[in-house]
Amino acid sequence: MTSLETAKIAAKALDGKKGQNIKLIKIDAVSTLADYMVIAAGTNSTQIKAMAEEVEYKLDEAGVSVSHIEGHRNDSWILLDYVDVIVHVFSEEAREFYDLERLWQDGTEVDISDILKQN
Repeated sequence: MTSLETAKIAAKALDGKKGQNIKLIKIDAVSTLADYMVIAAGTNSTQIKAMAEEVEYKLDEAGVSVSHIEGHRNDSWILLDYVDVIVHVFSEEAREFYDLERLWQDGTEVDISDILKQN
């Protein structure tokens, strides 16, 4: 499975749990950290945890195991590291504060509107 396919499965999983403002950013040309970053927001800690768990579940089903998870007890930000794909699930406030889209503005946003229901 390619890193783009992994990232799209993650984006779909976030969308399935009503993630807000889901972004997929290709960062391989500007960083060795990963190929893609998926960013989404949830409205409360329960939704944030459910979104992260759904990503983990859907990717596990696809045969992709998470390498590392940060912030599982945190109410505002959970990071799922899939080596080539990093998934960030934020509260709206934390997303605004950290503003990863600005930090990774040299990356290329991938149009995923065709795979999202929640647009």
